[in-house]
Amino acid sequence: MDSVVVGEVLKPIGIKGEIKVYPLTDNAQRFKKLKKVYLTNNQVHSEFKIQRVRIDPKGMVFLKLEGINTPEEAEKYRGFQVRIDHSEVPPLKDRWYYFELEGMKVYENEVLLGTLVSVLETGANDVYLVRGEKGEICIPALKSVVKKVDVPGKRMEVILPPGLLD
Repeated sequence: MDSVVVGEVLKPIGIKGEIKVYPLTDNAQRFKKLKKVYLTNNQVHSEFKIQRVRIDPKGMVFLKLEGINTPEEAEKYRGFQVRIDHSEVPPLKDRWYYFELEGMKVYENEVLLGTLVSVLETGANDVYLVRGEKGEICIPALKSVVKKVDVPGKRMEVILPPGLLD
């Protein structure tokens, strides 16, 4: 299944099987547009229709899912990932989701530097961790460095700052 993690189940809430979800998105309101989610861990992958979505002032999401009707049933999903289909992810303009970047081949002047294996959030700007034949390279995610991103082609072109590979 081609899906994206959008939250983590924290705990059951109330007596009707509602779950509290920590959203892993910058806009929790997106949950209100969803019709279904998947709750997954290493062994279980279950699809649920969404009956109701509430969002508190702190941005926590509360989901009432079809088929989960008691606190005991909801407790079984504590710690599970909340996932959605890739098709449910809204497109971004001039930005990319981490899952779109991870696995890209990274080049400088047609020389393969390696594969982007993860995105590190540093506060000032993200950093792309690239693994290649010469080890790991941390590339700042700046317009002055990242010159082209081809999501369908899984390719990124960069111009490294002087001294980065030293």
